[in-house]
Amino acid sequence: MPAARDPRLAHACRLVTDDLSTPCSLTWLAHATGTSQRTLARLFRAEFGTTYPQWRTAARVFQAMIELAQGVNVTETARRCGWATPSAFIDTFTRALGQTPGAYRATALPR
Repeated sequence: MPAARDPRLAHACRLVTDDLSTPCSLTWLAHATGTSQRTLARLFRAEFGTTYPQWRTAARVFQAMIELAQGVNVTETARRCGWATPSAFIDTFTRALGQTPGAYRATALPR
């Protein structure tokens, strides 16, 4: 994941990635970082070329890849990365990477 250059955006990103299991709205992030929602939304677009929800999904999938490669099971990975259900996680992960989390985990684990 690319690192944010703007300190407000970097702080917002840290707040999200420090606890992916808890959803953070853009409104909450803006308040927590002392900036407006509009400014924060612009920063996500300017620095990452994406919206906040798209960035958060990418951050969750990235963390899920790490967890799966470490041997964490699909259900626990889904919970840790903030998906409401394992099926929602499987759907998002499969759309993002073209394979299921289980298939990814099987190929990522050392033999």
